[in-house]
Amino acid sequence: MKPHPSEPRISSGWVRFVICGVIVALTWIVFGQTFWHDFINLDDPFYVSENPNIQTGLAWRSIAWAFTHVHANNWHPLTTMSHMLDCQLFDLRPGWHHLVNVLLHSANAVLLFLLLAKINPPRIWSSAFVAAVFAIHPLRVESVAWISERKDVLSGLFFLLTVLAYFRYAQKQSLARYVTMSILFACGLLSKPMLVTLPIILLLLDYWPLGRFQKTSARKLFLEKVPLFALSIASAAATLFAQSQEIGLVRLEVLPFWWRVTNALSAFLIYIWQIIWPADLALFYSHPGKLPLWEIVGAATLLTAITAGVIALRKQKPYLMVGWGWYLIMLLPVIGLIQVGGQSHADRYTYLPHIGLYIAITWTIADFFRSRRHAVAILGVASGLIITALGYGAAKQTSYWHDSERLWRHVLAVTTGNDVAHLCLGDLFLDQKRLDDAIAEFQSIVTRHPNDADARLKLANALSEKKDRMNDAIAEYEAASMIGDPNPDVETTLANLLLEQGRINEAIKYYRHVAQLEPSSALAHYNLAIGLHRLGQLSEAIAHYKAALAIDPKYPDAQYFLEQAESENGQKDNER
Repeated sequence: MKPHPSEPRISSGWVRFVICGVIVALTWIVFGQTFWHDFINLDDPFYVSENPNIQTGLAWRSIAWAFTHVHANNWHPLTTMSHMLDCQLFDLRPGWHHLVNVLLHSANAVLLFLLLAKINPPRIWSSAFVAAVFAIHPLRVESVAWISERKDVLSGLFFLLTVLAYFRYAQKQSLARYVTMSILFACGLLSKPMLVTLPIILLLLDYWPLGRFQKTSARKLFLEKVPLFALSIASAAATLFAQSQEIGLVRLEVLPFWWRVTNALSAFLIYIWQIIWPADLALFYSHPGKLPLWEIVGAATLLTAITAGVIALRKQKPYLMVGWGWYLIMLLPVIGLIQVGGQSHADRYTYLPHIGLYIAITWTIADFFRSRRHAVAILGVASGLIITALGYGAAKQTSYWHDSERLWRHVLAVTTGNDVAHLCLGDLFLDQKRLDDAIAEFQSIVTRHPNDADARLKLANALSEKKDRMNDAIAEYEAASMIGDPNPDVETTLANLLLEQGRINEAIKYYRHVAQLEPSSALAHYNLAIGLHRLGQLSEAIAHYKAALAIDPKYPDAQYFLEQAESENGQKDNER
């Protein structure tokens, strides 16, 4: 094939090798700094740093656990096992965990280049540019610099391998090649279920660049993908079950479906804008709830216009329809129609979907300069400037991930009213015993959301660490106990504080309520017995000591205090 008119005429053999080396070098220049980064206090404790099941390393028992248990609210056994292997090799030294992410991302960038060069060999430099942008765009930071997002880079690896294997199968169909491709796809799903849309992406690739729709019927091409769709359905079902069991999907009464649809329309455009202007990126963007009508209408109109345009140009520029379809379809599982968590959108969700837009935009620009004078020089300089700017932005964004405090302070600097950032920063300060700072963070949430029981509990916990704020802590516990369903743990903690303050009658009121809520709890009966014992209501105290021992005969100290109460009760009777 002849090179594209806007591409320099060169022999591609050794140049591909050099391009791969440059892509890897760019990736490590931007992300190599993560070797000196720490774990962060969102998700990393559940994924690695405080998860004993992961820290045991990779063994037959841990492999079985990975396939039979939910890990950090998800079922992705290959990702789980990769974290286990990291712990086995590197223990809890976070730098090495980070570098595995960088290594996987480097491999993905190289595979993307090789895939695009295979799709259209004459466009080798366009392929190199797309792979470089993918490697170092600031939107990649969250997927690479966050240990918990191993699932992004690992699933990305299997995604690209699957597509490469599919191209090989399409060139010469055989059962062995189909099985190989299917196994790679299954591994991708076991790394992150977001890949459920990949069979549809393969149908798009059948349209362009493979051109299989001109050679084979659409029905046959669809039937060919049925085993892959079956894998996707099974993965989606497992994911929904895991997430509903662990954290619960956001209910429609909390976030109405129409709000989800309108936020999805907005998010599609936000992700496009972030390609062009990746500024003020944050780990968490709060869901806006109900959007204004003008924004809804504007987003729907623009998305419809773009879709109509790429369809109209499908014959002249088929890559536009494939790239746009790739983008829209791959985002569907994470666009928020099925909502988990309180985010409106997330940088990490663009890891694979943006590849479609990169292809569409880059190929369009290359075609625009097809007959322009000095096209190679113009595009070369522009590409260099773009890659330099993106690399600088990504390196700077990566630096914010050095540690939890730096990360959350950056999030608060570029967003407003970010409760998750205040919450995580407050948790960090509480762990570090920076109590005044922790109280300030939790108080900011309670001020905005006085009916947020979790925020009040965290504020109460922080206040209870300060001896001079005990009454404030009790007030927050009392407020939290009145929000939502009864919480035995909260009421027990509140009663314990009241007991320490000598407010025994108030403590007994809560202990008694907890015992009613949990009649089979030895702790509930024991606590009530202690309160009654201190108040001198010995007969009832004895009854609850005995109830605690009936539930747990070895309950610590229960037998000792029972005998003490019986002795005191006997002396009281003798005095009578």
